[in-house]
Amino acid sequence: MAQRKKTRKAKEDTLVDIVEVKEQAEDFFESNQKTLMAVLGAIALIVGGYFAYKQFYQLPREREASEQIYQAELQFERDSFELALLNPGGGYSGFLDLVDEYKGTDVANLASYYAGICYLHLGKFEAAISYLSDFKPDGEVTPVMKFGAMGDAYSELGRMDEAISSYKKAIQAADNDFLTPYYMKKLGLLYENQGDYAAAVKTFKQIKTDYAKSQDGFNIDKFIERAEAAAN
Repeated sequence: MAQRKKTRKAKEDTLVDIVEVKEQAEDFFESNQKTLMAVLGAIALIVGGYFAYKQFYQLPREREASEQIYQAELQFERDSFELALLNPGGGYSGFLDLVDEYKGTDVANLASYYAGICYLHLGKFEAAISYLSDFKPDGEVTPVMKFGAMGDAYSELGRMDEAISSYKKAIQAADNDFLTPYYMKKLGLLYENQGDYAAAVKTFKQIKTDYAKSQDGFNIDKFIERAEAAAN
């Protein structure tokens, strides 16, 4: 009987606590109603503003930029890199104008990559690094392409430590049967050029182990033998 009274008392105490919490919550809401409504209104305004921004500003700009980049891409495919950068013709924007005029769009981001590659081909390696650095890659392939191209630019400038670092980033970015061994071989050749034959041998052997059937793995034995001979 005592146990039942104890249990009933505990339930009554719990019920009192729940009632008190509810009353406190109601009192708090009543006391701070204006503030809470203002906060909720601000949140609704921010959310609504974001969707309005996307719908009526960002998406139209994205579509417009997508139409504008076509001619520059065409010149790029023709290896007309200067025209692609500055004046692809037909009243369309070049990659440099696309980067400036459509900031924040996916097209402007892609134009940064294109601009970097154009400058790389034109021998303007500092500019190439600048635009490639701004490019934000997505997926598995474009990170490899970005860091690989940056490695090429640093190598041309004689900044070998940065070139090695970039090639390593390209290799680590993804496991791609074509691009990964391609930049791995470039890294090995760079090590060899720097006189670090042990690192060159290790890199070439990794190509043989992991990518023997790739284009760069096909004749990798002669690179291994040459680096090993130089190391001894």
